[in-house]
Order: sequence, then structure tokens, then C-alpha cells
Amino acid sequence: MEYAQLKPGRRFAPLHSLLYYSQRIVTYPTLRRLVVRALSAAVRLRQGSGKVWYAATPAEQVALQDLHRSGYAPLGHLLDTTQCGEIRAWLSDKLLIDRDRERSGFALAQRPEAVRVADYHLRDVIACPHILALANSPVLLGLAARYLNCKPTISALGLRWSFPVAGDSSALQAFHRDSEDWRYLKVLVYLTDVDDGAGPHIYLHGSHLTQAPMRLRFYSDREITDAHSADMLLTAIGTRGFCFAVDTAGIHKGTAPALQPRLMLQIQYSLLPSYAYRYAPEHYHGPLELDPYVNRLIVRLGASLG
Repeated sequence: MEYAQLKPGRRFAPLHSLLYYSQRIVTYPTLRRLVVRALSAAVRLRQGSGKVWYAATPAEQVALQDLHRSGYAPLGHLLDTTQCGEIRAWLSDKLLIDRDRERSGFALAQRPEAVRVADYHLRDVIACPHILALANSPVLLGLAARYLNCKPTISALGLRWSFPVAGDSSALQAFHRDSEDWRYLKVLVYLTDVDDGAGPHIYLHGSHLTQAPMRLRFYSDREITDAHSADMLLTAIGTRGFCFAVDTAGIHKGTAPALQPRLMLQIQYSLLPSYAYRYAPEHYHGPLELDPYVNRLIVRLGASLG
């Protein structure tokens, strides 16, 4: 997905900048909670009470409790091995975009050796088997709605490869906080097997409840390990199809793979659009009956083929 230009310069988006930084400058947790409460009430007023979203199994209730308490909640295998294989096969000839430097798109088999992190275009993510169905599944929409206390918005959707490359890691692979919206969560799905050598996601337990600095920054591994005990660092390891939810307002990182590449799906649910992005919804003509509100930033529904 394309980022909006939030600072003066070419393609500067002043309204996006105002709305994005308005939530960045409010750092006190109590005040942020008050704003979140007001915004979620406004969404419920416009979109209905959303009671259908709030039915949950005991396992889903546990996941919600984990998310509130820890900021990290394992969700099990929401895609099976066959589905992960079908996703990989479909993507095999689709072009990847290097996240660290400008270069022409390339297929996976032709990846330049220096590429560390690369994304697929949103149009290919939308058309890929199983992705939209999972993002709109009752399990994930229900979890997001309960965490946000209103009907959620899918505000980001992406498929990303991370590759083992010698030398310094990408900035994306250092500890940091995100600041996507007043409140949001991300659901991450491994589409390859991920162990310690394949770049697991690491999350600092409870850090989503602490006050973030107004100026976001990266943290070295030493800073984190010196300040926190090892059991506070939650490492997400699992075979392909493993899924977990994280509130990335907390401190986290996707470790740089040392031995094996990692393919990961990211689904972001939020109260509002994330004004860090410049949205360009893709046409969708598939069989799924998608909620227009939930999906409005990602897909255009009912558009003609012409």
C-alpha cells in the first residue's frame, strides 16, 4: 500500500497530515482512551450497535482477554497447509516491490540478492485465494469489533516477504511502535514455517498499555533486553497458517530472517482510516459478499468491468 506524503514536499497531503498527527500528539493513555470511547460510540451510532459481531466462543474470549492484557494473542491455524500452498502457488509469478529502495518489480524467482523486504501490490493481494475470505471471517471481524467496541474498518492489507541477507537489517526489522490510528490491531498470518531462524515476530508484553513518546523511534535490542526480563518478550513461532493478533502501538519487531525467508499476511483493523496511507481501493468481482463499510478502503464493490 502507498504511504501518504505527510510532510511538505511533492504530493504533500495536508489533510492526511493533520488527521495523522492529531492522534500522534495525544500520548497520555487515559486521554487516548476517552477519545477512543467517543469515536467508537460515533461509529456505533452510524453503523448500528453491531451486536452480531459480539458473539464469541470461549477460545475467542480468551484471545480478546490476552489482547487487552498482553497486546499479543495467538489465534491458532486459521489457514491450513493446502490453503497456504494455494496462496504461494498463485503468487509465484506476481511482481514484488522492494521496501528499502526503488527498483523495478520482480517475481520471487528473480529476486535480487540485496532485497531484504518486499511486498506484493494490493491488486494481487485482493485477487489472491483465501485472503479476503480470511480478513472478513467472523472470527477475525468479531475479535476486531470487540477490541475496538464497534464495527471495524480494514485499513491495511498486505503480503510481505522477508529474506535472509548478510549485513545490517532493514529499519522495518528493529524494535519500534506503530501509530496507525487512535486504536487498531493487526492480525498476522505466517504463510511459511517460522522458527527462530526464519524471522519470528517478537512483542514486548503489555507495552501497548504504556505511554508512547510523541516522536516515534527505533529501539536497539540492547535497550529492550536491558530494560525488560526475557519472559516479557513474546516470540511468535509456528508452522504455515499460524495466526496471531497484536496491538502494534506496543513495542515489537519482525526479526530479520537468518536462515529461511518468511512470507506473512498482515490485516489491519482500525476505528478510522489510517491517514498514513493514500488509499486506492481495487475493483473486486469475486463471489464473496463483503460488508461495504468494513472493506471500503481496500476494495470497490459492484463496479463495472469496463
